[in-house]
Amino acid sequence: MKKPIALLTIAGFSVLAWLPSAAVAEETGLAAYYSDVFQGRKTACGESYDKNALTAAHNTFPCGTQVRVTNLENNRSVVVTINDRGPSTPGRIIDLSRRAAQELGYLKKGLARVKVEAVSSPEESP
Repeated sequence: MKKPIALLTIAGFSVLAWLPSAAVAEETGLAAYYSDVFQGRKTACGESYDKNALTAAHNTFPCGTQVRVTNLENNRSVVVTINDRGPSTPGRIIDLSRRAAQELGYLKKGLARVKVEAVSSPEESP
């Protein structure tokens, strides 16, 4: 399996290099989830947002990348597919679909401290 070996940010632009490697791109920070008002709207990757799908918005992972998101408070995790760009709110690292947030157990809180790890590149995603 290809794993990301490097996440390089220069002048505000990030590049993720996908190479065969044991290295894993991961980050820790705050996650939020999409409001129901976005249901059916087109994402940056060209799909319609579905609050019941396991998807997410991330600013650097390519569209189609699968990532494991782990809620650090309760250790629950879920694998989601990146299909949008965001979040645009400072301090947040990922926006999840409603279903993903529900599976991670933070719907009522609205935010969760999470770890995000790439598990497959877009070429490996189904």
